[in-house]
Amino acid sequence: MPKKTVLLSIPGLREQDVAVMQNLRELTTGGEIAELVPSFPCATCPVQAAMTTGKSPAEHGVVANGFYWRERQQVEMWTASNDCIERPQLWELLSHAAGAPKSAVWFPMHSKGCEADYVCTPAPIHNPDGSESLWCYTRPVELYGVLQGEFGHFPLHHFWGPTAGISSTAWIVDSAVMAADQWRPDFFYIYLPHLDYAAQRTGPDSPAATAAVAEMDQQIGKLAAGFAEAYDEPILWLAAGEYVISPVSHVSYPNRVLREAGLLVVHEQRDGEHLDLGRSQAWAMVDHQMAHVFVAGGDPALAAKVARLFEGQPGIAEVLVGEGLARYRLNHPRSGEVVLISTPDSWQAYYWWLADDRAPAFARTIDIHRKPGYDPVELHLDPATKSIPLDATLVKGSHGAPAVDPSQRTVILCSEPVRFPGPSMSDTDVFGIVMRHFGLDV
Repeated sequence: MPKKTVLLSIPGLREQDVAVMQNLRELTTGGEIAELVPSFPCATCPVQAAMTTGKSPAEHGVVANGFYWRERQQVEMWTASNDCIERPQLWELLSHAAGAPKSAVWFPMHSKGCEADYVCTPAPIHNPDGSESLWCYTRPVELYGVLQGEFGHFPLHHFWGPTAGISSTAWIVDSAVMAADQWRPDFFYIYLPHLDYAAQRTGPDSPAATAAVAEMDQQIGKLAAGFAEAYDEPILWLAAGEYVISPVSHVSYPNRVLREAGLLVVHEQRDGEHLDLGRSQAWAMVDHQMAHVFVAGGDPALAAKVARLFEGQPGIAEVLVGEGLARYRLNHPRSGEVVLISTPDSWQAYYWWLADDRAPAFARTIDIHRKPGYDPVELHLDPATKSIPLDATLVKGSHGAPAVDPSQRTVILCSEPVRFPGPSMSDTDVFGIVMRHFGLDV
């Protein structure tokens, strides 16, 4: 049986960070390092799908951190189950290898219902009164009760929101060590999110982001020590960055542009203006530095009109429409008819209201489900109102645009020479490295 393998998936990891991460460097001493180019969109869910399937969004179908289900006129951000990924992932394929290697999957997106032997991922229970009860989806089912008894509830409020910080990554590390000690899986995938927060909140080169790198390295050291004791045999370690967070000083508002053009429609409710998906001719599901614009009926003429609206707009680098989506392998039915790509120094906010007093109530809350797009302003808190502010300029770091510049590319490290494809490789190549290690064809 090949060596036990651990794949760390680390958003926001830069080569310059590795230089000051002593534990990570010690873990991978004697191995390899290479530049890693994330697939577009360079965002959590698409990149994780690329690394674990070896395919592009045109094939695996994860075209953003959310989906718009046209037939239901429903937006689903973050919560889709594993069947949204249309190609087999590493753990599915490994189960068919010689010796049937066992896999553990810790905290990747869209892992609910996946075919790994052991699973842990957040799955808060949504109560009828609108509140949430902390919980995780696990396999085996009883595992979360055991983890809760040992470490307390997973600290969801430290996983996202104004208080997002090291506690969530520490819980992931502690629970992964416990799982390793109990089951010793042959392949262990672990998502470590901590570098995502300060870099977006205050900028990737801010003192807070620098401190986060040191905190992350401490957790990696704890993870390495715990796994060394659990396995008591050499482990192959892979540490792959998901994307790099770039400093931003500008924000675009695609839905406001569409509204001012008479294409986006809102309906008044007691708490403000809500997006009317059914009556809108076009609206944008924003996701960091890109957006899918969905056009009523998929009308090509209307899509062309929408594309013209955004050509030359400040902060917009590219507008893809029709066959142009194939340039970045986004030509999938789940994609919008138009795709907007930000310049590296800009990002896109979901706001459609033209005055803050008309914003819906959920805009001032942490509500990743009702907002039809990603909202990094949720990392901030207005101390006066104890709510999420409506100032998108507070965000100082973003990602998602194509990694055309070396500064937008991340890094991959391995504890042994495994013959990386070259000094620069794609996130889809991670799949092949793991498959070949276990003796499977790519």
